[in-house]
Amino acid sequence: MNVELITKEDLRNLKTELLSEIKQLIKPGESENRQWLKSADVRKLLNISPGTLQHLRVNGTLRYTKIGGMMYYKMEDITTLLEGNP
Repeated sequence: MNVELITKEDLRNLKTELLSEIKQLIKPGESENRQWLKSADVRKLLNISPGTLQHLRVNGTLRYTKIGGMMYYKMEDITTLLEGNP
C-alpha cells in the first residue's frame, strides 16, 4: 500500500497555482467590464455543481443579489472567496 502525505504547504502551493490559472482565465479587461456574473458563469468559473453553489449562498460564504428569478454574484466577491479572505 502506497501512502502519500499531503502537507499544509502542499495545499498552499495548490491554492497559489489554482489562483494564478483562474486569473489567467479571467482577462484583466474582461473582469472590469463584467462586474456581475450569473450562477452558470460562477459554476463554470469555479468548476462546482449547482448544489455546491447553493451551499456557498446558504452558509453566507458567497454573497449574491437576486433580481427576479436570477441570482447575480459580484466578481469582487468571487475573487475574495478564491483568495481565502473573509
